[in-house]
Amino acid sequence: MPSTDRPAPRPVSVSCVEMTQLVLPPDTNQHGSIFGGRVLQWIDIAGAIAAQRHSRRKVVTASMDEMHFLVPIKLAEVVILRACVNFVSRTSMEVGVRVEREVPSTGERFHAATAYLTFVCLDDDGKPTPAPLLELQTDLERRRFREAEMRRATRLAHRDALKALRGGEG
Repeated sequence: MPSTDRPAPRPVSVSCVEMTQLVLPPDTNQHGSIFGGRVLQWIDIAGAIAAQRHSRRKVVTASMDEMHFLVPIKLAEVVILRACVNFVSRTSMEVGVRVEREVPSTGERFHAATAYLTFVCLDDDGKPTPAPLLELQTDLERRRFREAEMRRATRLAHRDALKALRGGEG
């Protein structure tokens, strides 16, 4: 039976991650741009680390919201991924991941993508377990929390609408 004890709240800062990757030839397509799947892989890793730092538990990826690539990321450029927990429900957490492209010769950085992932916190038996609530300390954290609440409501409404179209099947 899943645990119902919720750990003490933790500040958002506990979950923050910064990951840096260099774009190498195996990461690129025939145009010299990074494979989208490689960026998604890095996003998932950064997000999972943030969720694990917050929960201090094993986590699994439950979903990723829409993904839009804003600028191309080229061979030999640097990719910076910043992730932190934005919202906690009972057993799930939303993690926001910002992806930036850095041009090594100039140091210029460009916003390349943003992703929102949902992770589920697991107990030692692999069952969903309560995650610690967030201790919101800044206006930015409170804004991100409210926006994440809205995204969660949209995800759940979308899931329920699809379920209804399928006659109640998952």
